[in-house]
Amino acid sequence: MLELPRFTAAAVQHSPVFLDPAATVTKAVGLIEEAAGHGASLVAFPEVFVPGYPYWNWTMNPVQGSPWFEKLYRAAIEVPGPEVAELCAAARRHGTTVVIGVNERGRHSLGVIYNTVLTISSTGQLLGVHRKLVPTWAEKLTWTNGDGSSLRVHDTELGRIGVLACGENTNTLARFALLAQGEQVHVASYIALPVAPEDYDMADAIAIRTAAHAFEGKLFSVVATSTISEEMVDTIAGSDTAVRDMLGRKRNALSGIFGPDGRPVTEPLIDTEGIVYGEIDLARCIQAKQMHDIIGHYNRFDVFQLHLNATPQQPLVITGRPPEADPPPAPGGPAVPPAEWE
Repeated sequence: MLELPRFTAAAVQHSPVFLDPAATVTKAVGLIEEAAGHGASLVAFPEVFVPGYPYWNWTMNPVQGSPWFEKLYRAAIEVPGPEVAELCAAARRHGTTVVIGVNERGRHSLGVIYNTVLTISSTGQLLGVHRKLVPTWAEKLTWTNGDGSSLRVHDTELGRIGVLACGENTNTLARFALLAQGEQVHVASYIALPVAPEDYDMADAIAIRTAAHAFEGKLFSVVATSTISEEMVDTIAGSDTAVRDMLGRKRNALSGIFGPDGRPVTEPLIDTEGIVYGEIDLARCIQAKQMHDIIGHYNRFDVFQLHLNATPQQPLVITGRPPEADPPPAPGGPAVPPAEWE
């Protein structure tokens, strides 16, 4: 008899300790402990929670923002690295699966930062290092593109978990690539975006995208969004009242858990800091899939077919390695090194 997981998920809606990776990881460890104390088996954190989002890309011109890029590069973390080890230890200590967004420093270039989402098992194993495929709009001033090698679903005791960062959840093909790998629990990470056009309701946008993926895929979706602290406003805006007012706009963060009918399983958290909890029962997905299973009977793969290039992309391939040559630099996580000897 098939038995499917049933468990409590937690979506964290908090601000980082801006541009301070050590302090932000300490805060994350405390939030993991708090969520586990409330019975959570899965804890989802916002996009680039460690150590924050480059809001200056939206409030400054590129020349003004360049020194801030350097600050973020210096504050970004390496994967694997000591901060990741601390997060893995916390997941293991509390028996929780953890999904968390980080700024990953590129090891092969002083100009490379990745928007990365880490998936950590309840035993403390780093299961996945997903690099955002395409930075959104002004984000292109900061982050380098990821590739298809990290667009993977991971088997856990909680089910098959897939992750996407922020605007990627608008990418129909990226979402289908996860669904077609048997995704059962989707984790979407976001940041508060008060710098968007004034008529853009970020909370609504997050809810719509989260509900759409849950309903289309007949799965559960956990969404976690960061908030903007007063410290961050002071750091980013300084004495610029227009920027301060912009960063203070409402309805720019929403976190929660959505079911296979597209509805939230509990009231989402909007704007305020906290942790929202919800029950995930994967058995609810079976009857829903009998109606619409877009990775099974409710599709025509003789008519439509998606190809995923999962080959890691690298700037240099060196052939004919001499025996005395030094090996290429160690990879930054599961992705292969930027230079590979053949």
